[in-house]
Amino acid sequence: MKVLCFSDLHRDQDAARNLVHLAADADLVIGAGDFANQHKGLADTLDILSVIELPTVLVPGNGETLEELRDAVTGWKSAVVLHGNGQKIETAGVDVEMWGVGGGIPVTPFGDWSYDFDEDRAAEMLADCGVGGILVTHSPPIDTVDHDSSGRIRGSQSIRDCVERCSPKLVVCGHIHSDWGKQVRVGESLIINAGPRGTIIDVDV
Repeated sequence: MKVLCFSDLHRDQDAARNLVHLAADADLVIGAGDFANQHKGLADTLDILSVIELPTVLVPGNGETLEELRDAVTGWKSAVVLHGNGQKIETAGVDVEMWGVGGGIPVTPFGDWSYDFDEDRAAEMLADCGVGGILVTHSPPIDTVDHDSSGRIRGSQSIRDCVERCSPKLVVCGHIHSDWGKQVRVGESLIINAGPRGTIIDVDV
């Protein structure tokens, strides 16, 4: 199964158009948050992406809330928004177990506008994640693809704990721009900080 992964569009319409083009070669599309800039401009990219008819799974970033994202994709019939919940997605003749948690985790230094959660709340939202599916988070697991421009790790311990407990086949995240495009493995789980250019990953389901 071919999965188109992306994150952090931040209103970049050219990047959104490129993703529509790339989706022609995919079976499933995953967007790991931050479609807007500080709650502004969600429609700038989502209206472009909404022509994608493949099953699409989205989580909010720290730049938009769950409610804002759900409202913005009302007319996008193939899109599903996850945040602290999961859903079985049928694509390429198989059922794929998905789980999603968005927002900045742990709480960011950006202030009140940022849609953030502490590690305890994140652990609660990840508690029912199943084994062996696909996990979509805006924030990366700690000490993976989460190194900022100074080299400091900025990821989430609770997300990493979930990865080690549930061994998802694929973890799609974003948030830390300096690690866009990077991939690592934690056990059997492939973790990608997707970035706005988009990457197609082959997943054996």
